Amino acid sequence: MSKSLLIISRQAPWSGPGAREALDVVLAGGAFDLPIGLLFLDDGVFQLAVGQNAKAIQQKDLSANLQALSLFGIDEVFACSQSLAERGLTSPGNVQPQSSEQISQMIERYDQVMTL
Repeated sequence: MSKSLLIISRQAPWSGPGAREALDVVLAGGAFDLPIGLLFLDDGVFQLAVGQNAKAIQQKDLSANLQALSLFGIDEVFACSQSLAERGLTSPGNVQPQSSEQISQMIERYDQVMTL
């Protein structure tokens, strides 16, 4: 049986390679049918903002990768509700907002946790 993996993405899409790397790990895990979840935390929730112009800052647009999550069987996608509120964002329909307490419980459910 495969061990479950939770990826915690904490970087904004424009702050470096961490956001892209987190999505790459999640998509690779999904391609191999691993039980995997993705949590956007802190500035990582900026990846969920609508209407980003990645070309303006010479970055790769990550929105296509986010939309591909369900195609790779990644249905457990979460965002910290406090992080969203602090940044004036709302959670898209396919992302489940979670309180700090729910996040603590979620981390306990996964066999391994990786923060990027």
